[in-house]
Amino acid sequence: MQEWLRRRLGCRHDAADLAHDTFVRLLSGRQAEAIREPRAFLTTLAQRALFTFWRRRDLERAYIESLQALPQASAPSEESRALVVEALMHIDRVLQRLPGKARQAFLYSQLDELSYAEIAARIGVSVITVRRYMKQAITLCVAARLAL
Repeated sequence: MQEWLRRRLGCRHDAADLAHDTFVRLLSGRQAEAIREPRAFLTTLAQRALFTFWRRRDLERAYIESLQALPQASAPSEESRALVVEALMHIDRVLQRLPGKARQAFLYSQLDELSYAEIAARIGVSVITVRRYMKQAITLCVAARLAL
């Protein structure tokens, strides 16, 4: 599995970390004896770890790029950067619980400041459905915030 991950990542150190994380997930999850297809299950866990790794890397890159656009005097400390990246990862994990179109609608509303009518046109649903998606997303965000 580590070699499989190394080929996808191009870095043996990251591959070793993800292989370790995959086995930790396997051992902390359901009983290993209950898994009917252990190789397929392990591959699925590794793929999820890989997707999470890529998503985190993309978030970190986007954040670093936005920081580079700031004047040097207003750039945050390393500790602040780490806290922001951690918060972004938490937000990403929360939003991943939403169905695809609901997540799209929420992001269009919050990041691109589109109206519900514009969102509906972009994702091919009615305005009422966009309202339903937004209610679902906001409810999830509030619940996640209260859980902190």
